[in-house]
Amino acid sequence: METMSAAAAQGALEVPKGRLWAGRAISGLAAAFMLLDAAMKLAKPTQVAEAFVRTGWPLELSVTLGAILLGSTILYVIPRTVVLGAILLTGYLGGAVATNLRLENPLFTNTLFPVYFGVLVWLGVWLRDPQLREMIPLRESR
Repeated sequence: METMSAAAAQGALEVPKGRLWAGRAISGLAAAFMLLDAAMKLAKPTQVAEAFVRTGWPLELSVTLGAILLGSTILYVIPRTVVLGAILLTGYLGGAVATNLRLENPLFTNTLFPVYFGVLVWLGVWLRDPQLREMIPLRESR
């Protein structure tokens, strides 16, 4: 039985530069948006207070939600914890979908926006991580 050397195993998991940089760019944009959202929730400007009133969420939860989002995003930008961060961000975004559904907001603009964003979060990781691509292939391997 043959075993692959560490160098051969590493070569099998290399990511083409274009794919790597596309993944980094998408992840970077997603992280920047999440960091801005977290900062806004922590700062609680008038727009955030008005949004909390519209959604029925108590404004005192703004800092808690901002801290959860900030922590999840920090985990997302650290390469060793990127998958954990993506999982936590997916849960956070799921809460946003539930809130929009409860409020009967327009489906394709408001309600599904967090889903679109979740797809970007995972796409950025998928492009950079060969192990994730093996687990979630977009087509069958030959």
